[in-house]
Amino acid sequence: MKRRSFVKKTFQWLAGLGLLTGLYSWQIEPFWMQFVYIKMPLKNLPDDLIGKTVMQISDVHIGNSFDYQYIIDSFKEAQELNPDFVVYTGDYVTYEDDEQISQLQEVLKFVVKGALGTIGILGNHDYGIDFVEDDVARNITKSLEDVGVTMLRNDAVEINGLNFLGMDDFWGSNFYPKKATAKYNPEKANIALCHNPDVCDLPVWNNFKGWILSGHTHGGQVKPPFLPALILPVKNKNYDAGIKDLKDGRTLYINSALGCLRQVRFNVRPEITVFLLAKEV
Repeated sequence: MKRRSFVKKTFQWLAGLGLLTGLYSWQIEPFWMQFVYIKMPLKNLPDDLIGKTVMQISDVHIGNSFDYQYIIDSFKEAQELNPDFVVYTGDYVTYEDDEQISQLQEVLKFVVKGALGTIGILGNHDYGIDFVEDDVARNITKSLEDVGVTMLRNDAVEINGLNFLGMDDFWGSNFYPKKATAKYNPEKANIALCHNPDVCDLPVWNNFKGWILSGHTHGGQVKPPFLPALILPVKNKNYDAGIKDLKDGRTLYINSALGCLRQVRFNVRPEITVFLLAKEV
């Protein structure tokens, strides 16, 4: 093959591969949701909660940036698993104006609820433009409470011997995490909900031992093979996705998000996480 012909065919092949990759990243992977199953050992877990499930849904980002019918379809699929607990770890909308509140309320007609309890916290996008609009946060909180989600805003709730601590978002205007961690009970099984995993590095934890469930990063949404994610909105770049042993009795899990801030994903599929409760020995 002549050199010119070889170069031309190579260029055509690479261009075609790039087009296919772009189409896949835009039209397929953002909607290719997976259930991720993880064992969650907890100290002091009551015997009657062994084998129960905690489902984590994070960063649904309802708005105009992508077709959120996919979120409704994912909620319907998640309901079929009949989770015992469901936790929502923030960023319910990609806020532009109050249309997103109405869109969220439409999606929440299909909200996934736990048989024993349903708990939520807020994320940065739930504070509106520039994350400073407290009225947007209140409206989103009310929309979730109206469908039976217990919203924790720097607070805690105990359900059947399982203590959930929930803090408002690190970037929001109501970030008072010590109000939540003050309700840490070392005699109980504890799970903390914290949208932004960077909070794990702050001195606010009151000697907390247990699991911390977060979101925010979306796993970077785009992760070239064998390379780190290109964009992570956190200071600690180790906080990308998955399980992180913090080496002090805390285990962090970073959910890769169900929705998208922008409709593109590559090598980071959207997820709903299902934790199987077990007693730590």
